[in-house]
Amino acid sequence: MARNSGFREAQGDLRLHNVTKSFADFTAVDDLSLVVPRGSFFALLGPSGCGKTTTLRMVAGLEQPTSGRLFIGDTDLTGSRPYERPVNTVFQSYALFPHLTVRDNVAFGPKRRGLKEALQLADDALELVQLPHLAGRKPAQLSGGQQQRVAVARALVNRPEVLLLDEPLGALDLKLRRQMQVELKRIQTEVGLTFIHVTHDQEEAMTMADTVAVMNHGRIEQMGAPEALYDLPQTAFVANFVGQSNLGRGQIVGTDGDRLIAEVQGSRVKIPKDRSAVQSGEVIFGVRPEKVRVRREQPDGVGDDVRGIVRDVSFIGVATQYLVEVPSGAIWSTYEQNLDVEPIDLRPGDEVWLTWQSAHAFGVPVDDDVIKAGPSVSTPEGTSPTLSAGEES
Repeated sequence: MARNSGFREAQGDLRLHNVTKSFADFTAVDDLSLVVPRGSFFALLGPSGCGKTTTLRMVAGLEQPTSGRLFIGDTDLTGSRPYERPVNTVFQSYALFPHLTVRDNVAFGPKRRGLKEALQLADDALELVQLPHLAGRKPAQLSGGQQQRVAVARALVNRPEVLLLDEPLGALDLKLRRQMQVELKRIQTEVGLTFIHVTHDQEEAMTMADTVAVMNHGRIEQMGAPEALYDLPQTAFVANFVGQSNLGRGQIVGTDGDRLIAEVQGSRVKIPKDRSAVQSGEVIFGVRPEKVRVRREQPDGVGDDVRGIVRDVSFIGVATQYLVEVPSGAIWSTYEQNLDVEPIDLRPGDEVWLTWQSAHAFGVPVDDDVIKAGPSVSTPEGTSPTLSAGEES
């Protein structure tokens, strides 16, 4: 491709059209198409090896696609070099120059471009990340969170059209990581640039991003607002990867008004039709742990329920987590908030009932890979949980 000085002036949505990246006989990214709206905070979420970092590297120009095209607005960036693109990257390692001051680190890019106002631009960027008072220090004199903000300032000083964040919070402790999630969202809102955040941490993605794309085996399994992905997963992989799910394999055997009736390993449960990606045949039934209540006695026919034995009790601050073994041998999870109102005093070995409203259930297609890998999917051979479907008020 002929070199084009207009690459760096490209503006608009980031668009990937049928992008594939193969390494020998391994396909890291498989026919990927997506649009990242200009000015949005977009997250690519997935496990190691799913293709998210390879996708980021292709957007940055560090890798070239085997096939397909990449655009910003109407400008085709395919084949262009990293320095020609209006794209900057913040890496997990920060990659700061240890011999330069904070100010000179941030001013490095504008100085290389010959801008006379390089130091002023650096000062403005440090003001944005609230670190002007540390301009004279060296990176070794900063905390991890401060180094992270300097790296962000250095990436933003050139006013790129797209800022790539490659697991930037992975080296920080939990408290600092949560602080930086809020800080990065504030910065993105203030500058209005397109941020693309690559992470395996679902909390990071859901806390910061406007839109999350869940990747698996080089493809996007599901894309949407964080609350939509969590509340209504469309595949078993998303149900298992984004948060926790209590899952069971079954067969749709009929309908009851606006609900499907599913035979889940010997017992019947209900799934709203508009919350099931499957309308007939085999299905994986699911319900999120926080939608499940734990009771000592069987409820009076409102909602669905399953009998089980408490196997573990974990105090986690705002809530207590109960791991309950249902008759199939699967372990279901539920949370009870720690309120000062007659807390349930349960111990391992206690018999309990788990109950939920069918309006909170969802159905997704059967995925044997998830069934084999996911401990929350109940499918032991020759066993069946005692699930019962009651009438809902």
